[in-house]
Amino acid sequence: MSILIFDSGIGGLTVLREARVLLADRRFIYVADDAAFPYGDWEEAELLTHMLALFGRLIERFHPEIIVIACNTASTLAIEALRDTYPDQTFVGTVPAIKPAAERTRSGLVSVLATPGTVKRQYTRDLISQWATRCEVNLVGSTGLARLAEAYMRGGMVDEKAVLAEIAPCFVEEAGARTDIVVLACTHYPFLVNRMRKMAPWPVDWIDTSEAIARRAASLIAADAPSQMRGEVLLDDLAVFTAGRPGPVTAKLLRGFGLTIED
Repeated sequence: MSILIFDSGIGGLTVLREARVLLADRRFIYVADDAAFPYGDWEEAELLTHMLALFGRLIERFHPEIIVIACNTASTLAIEALRDTYPDQTFVGTVPAIKPAAERTRSGLVSVLATPGTVKRQYTRDLISQWATRCEVNLVGSTGLARLAEAYMRGGMVDEKAVLAEIAPCFVEEAGARTDIVVLACTHYPFLVNRMRKMAPWPVDWIDTSEAIARRAASLIAADAPSQMRGEVLLDDLAVFTAGRPGPVTAKLLRGFGLTIED
């Protein structure tokens, strides 16, 4: 039995890392839709059409036990349409962690750092209306942080001034209070969190949802469900990139995550 983890790039590797801890007996298939990266640049209608067609092909090919969409932009746009289109398939989405942020803030000032697509989505605003009416939520649409995270993971270097420019709007001072929580509403961002801590004007609690996503996926898999059928050989975990085999730097990164790269 396999679990498919999907993202527009390599950000979903943060979720893969956590899911392996909880579901070590499963095979993982990591799909990066890098041919369409970044999703935040797409118009909603075109992206939704693209995703519905792509997931149809992925389901037909891999028949996964569960699909984890490790991308806030994709989840907030397409999760309900995917569930309606493929009702026999189980999907786990990724949404901004607004509820836990609202529960944990002491200052009442929370920032959500996300792609522009996630920021403008009604789904995100509905989460605020449902869970965060007692605090002030500052939505920050970053245009370049996902790219910076991808570059950092591939090359180990990042322009810290560029990171600071992306995160600076998260830090708000109001009536003697300061932002004390920043929600990382893109799975790419945790790769840069140590840099963010270094560049931040004051300490905040950075909320990463990767572990919570993995726990949700594990909860939907029956505890007694076999990891493989009798006589079946459990295959290596696989990485699939929609733009074709990635370059040597990315390939090295994927091998470090224990993934075999599809040719």
